[in-house]
Amino acid sequence: MIANWGLIWPAMTAAFLASLVEAVEALTIVLAVATVRGWRPAGLGVLAGLAVLALIVGALGPLLDHVPLHLLQFVIGVLLLLFGMRWLRKAILRATGVIPFHDEAAAFATETAELREQARRNEARLDWLAAITTFKAVLLEGLEVVFIVIAVGAGGGMVLPASAGASAACLGVAVVGLAVHRPLARVPQNTLKFAVGIMLSAFGVFWTGEGLGVAWPGGNFAIVGFAAMFLAASSAAVVLARRPKTGALS
Repeated sequence: MIANWGLIWPAMTAAFLASLVEAVEALTIVLAVATVRGWRPAGLGVLAGLAVLALIVGALGPLLDHVPLHLLQFVIGVLLLLFGMRWLRKAILRATGVIPFHDEAAAFATETAELREQARRNEARLDWLAAITTFKAVLLEGLEVVFIVIAVGAGGGMVLPASAGASAACLGVAVVGLAVHRPLARVPQNTLKFAVGIMLSAFGVFWTGEGLGVAWPGGNFAIVGFAAMFLAASSAAVVLARRPKTGALS
C-alpha cells in the first residue's frame, strides 16, 4: 500500500489540476449562454454533454480490460507525453510573452457578444444554438478530462483516485461558478497548465518505460524525479527566452 502512494497522489493531483483548467474554460461558456439566454437552454446543453460523456466512459471502461497491460502502458505513455508537452509548450510561450495569456473575462465577453449577435439575427433558433454551445463546451472539455483520468490511472490501476481528483475539481468549479455567477478569471490558468504539463509529461515518460519493460529506480516514485527534471528544464527555457539578446546588429 505504501508503494501505491507513489502513484495515488500524483494521479489525483494531475487529474485535479488538469480538470480544474478544463472546468473553468467550460464554465465560462456556460455562464455566457446563461447570461444571454437563461439557464434552461444552458442547463439542457450541459446535461446532454454529461450524458454523452457518461456513455463514452461506460463504453471505454470494459474495452480497457481486454488490452494487454504493457501495450496499454506504452500507448498511454506516448499519448501522455505528447499531450503534456503540448500543454507545457503553450505555458512556456505564454510565460515568456510569445503568445498572450488566456483571459477568461475576455473569453466571456467575446462569447456573450457572439450570442447576442446570433439573437439579433435569428431569435427563434437561439435556444437551440445556446444549448448546442454549452453541449459542445462540456463535451469537448470533458473529453480531455476523461482522457487524462484514463491516461494517468489506467496503467497502474489508479483510475478511481484520478476520477476522485477530477470530480473534486469539476464539482468545486461548478459550485463556485454558480455561486458567484461570473467567470473564474482569477484562477492562475497558465501556472496550472505549466504544472499539469510537467506532471503529464512525467507520467508519459514513466508509462512509456513501463510499457517497454524498463525497471525505473525507485519504482513509482521515479515519477517525482521525472517531474523535477521537466520543471528544471522548462524553468530554464523560460529564463533563457526572457533573457535580452546581445550582439544583435544595430
